[in-house]
Amino acid sequence: MIKRIISPYIKKAAKSFPIIGILGPRQSGKTTLAKSIFPDYQYVNLELPQMRHFAEEDPEKFLKQYSKYTIIDEAQRVPELFSYLQVKTDEDKIKGQYVLTGSQHFLMLSSITQSLAGRIALFNLYPLSYEELFKNNHKKLSVDHLIFQGGYPQLYAEKLDNNLWFNSYVQTYLERDVSQLSQINNIPLFEKFIRLTAGRTGQLLNLSSLSADIGVSHNTVKAWIYLLQISGLITLLQPYYANLNQRLIKTPKLYFNDTGLACHLLGINNIEQLDTHPLYGQLFETYIIDEYLKYFTNHQTHSLMYFFRNRQGLEADILLDQGTKIFLSEIKSAHTIPSHPFNNLLKIKELLNKPTELNLIYGGTENQKRTVGNIVSWENLVDNLLSW
Repeated sequence: MIKRIISPYIKKAAKSFPIIGILGPRQSGKTTLAKSIFPDYQYVNLELPQMRHFAEEDPEKFLKQYSKYTIIDEAQRVPELFSYLQVKTDEDKIKGQYVLTGSQHFLMLSSITQSLAGRIALFNLYPLSYEELFKNNHKKLSVDHLIFQGGYPQLYAEKLDNNLWFNSYVQTYLERDVSQLSQINNIPLFEKFIRLTAGRTGQLLNLSSLSADIGVSHNTVKAWIYLLQISGLITLLQPYYANLNQRLIKTPKLYFNDTGLACHLLGINNIEQLDTHPLYGQLFETYIIDEYLKYFTNHQTHSLMYFFRNRQGLEADILLDQGTKIFLSEIKSAHTIPSHPFNNLLKIKELLNKPTELNLIYGGTENQKRTVGNIVSWENLVDNLLSW
């Protein structure tokens, strides 16, 4: 089993909170992680119809049977259970009494805010990061391989065929998750929407363009984007426009949370196709953004992450606001260092009112510390982040 970096943080939280919540997309490793951290806990899966009916029909008796130290998988399947969990944990006053997992973020969070506020410690689990693969002695993989395969643990643990696995993943998502979350009657049209959305990874979210391409209303596209967020499949990165007296882009950028899934949805069947694909640059950018998100989540580092873009075309792919200092980064998929790599970032630096460090992250292997900024290989992202 691949060790997950977030494990000690979850274990520590179980000493302070009665309930632990582990959220993340389907197959990101939530159940495996919960069982590895809490090996002596009882386990119940609410995706099993008989268990789900038991919890729905008699939640009080269900929690009496699973009275303490229990992992409840896919807890969002029975939202009614949360109010009973509140009463149960308030009465028992046991730390680490329940571990809940869920593959539907906001549906579960909505229930939590109503019933479990102050009683639960929430953690988000992304697919595997490069850091996790590297620390578990996986052989060195090229960035193209990592983009194509993505980070879902089962693909590394069992060496499965990418295309077959992702095909099953998409079908399971459509049949189970989508049907739970929304009354979508035209599943093939929603599948077309997901594939078109994959083609927008790394771009500004344009609801009107998606609406026109799919043939549904603007509000429908907005609702469907929200579904992908709920399921943990995409992230909307917000723009930075604090304290700047100028007109900036205020539309978020869309990123898939796993490049392997994005490749599959785009019909990329092997690494050779990826290398020459017109969206390679966007997929490389998505991979880097995902690695940043995984790092901050896995290490429980609370950094404010944005992108910068104004109407004059100045753009930085990553802006990290650390309070007293800003880190600006531009992402380039090329394997060679471009000439004048910091020109764009230097112009943005002049607009900011804080000390700013510049980074160019690229697809090559050489690292350089220059007077104006750092040249950072994709392989050295973690070392670069740790140096902050």
